Amino acid sequence: MMRNEILHGYLIHHRKYRERSHIVHLFTQEYGRVDGILRQTPPPQYQPVCVQASGKSELKNFSQLEIVNQPVFFFGDAFFSGFYLNEIVLRLCPAEVEMPQTFLQYAATLSDLQRMSEQENPALFLRQILRKFEHELLQELGFYLDFASDTAQQEIDPAQYYVFQMDEGFIPVIQQNRSAFSGALILSMLKYEKGTDFNQEQLQLLSRLYRQMISSLLGDRPLKSRQLWIQNIQS
Repeated sequence: MMRNEILHGYLIHHRKYRERSHIVHLFTQEYGRVDGILRQTPPPQYQPVCVQASGKSELKNFSQLEIVNQPVFFFGDAFFSGFYLNEIVLRLCPAEVEMPQTFLQYAATLSDLQRMSEQENPALFLRQILRKFEHELLQELGFYLDFASDTAQQEIDPAQYYVFQMDEGFIPVIQQNRSAFSGALILSMLKYEKGTDFNQEQLQLLSRLYRQMISSLLGDRPLKSRQLWIQNIQS
């Protein structure tokens, strides 16, 4: 139950509800994803907001909403990336479960997206910041990957190939195939220091691994943001 609790966070999605209200989904510092009814125009996305929340049910009553900063506008790849962040928070984060590390990384990623045009290699920069966000999200959801051992608790062999299964981990295979990861690639993650950039080997691993994990968690409903991003590239 919430009673006039002040929440700080971001709007991640909203839809019309009755004539003058909206059902809104917030990603908050205090309680992670919080859903509620807002009887005023929803705030813009990607801007910090402050709101008062009350209620016992899953849908809280939001009031006294304030927008903290100036408007934020994303274009091109930054626009689709922001859409992607909000969609996976909405789809994967359980309601009213505090996710402090993911929240901090979300805010940092939005800040980084505003600096896309300043980067010498925007594509590499974008891969880095998205993998960092996915890394924090999956870990805080409880998916801690063991990059040192396989499913039989044997040390990862750099010369061996492995396939990954969500509920099991890395499973050695006899022959290399398209879905397999090299042991050397898996072991590269042991050198990663939290908060730093991933190296090229780590990015190569995580791009494939996290897509597989997120797709498995999403089930039969693919991400709309990914579909729109692909359509934009092809157009």
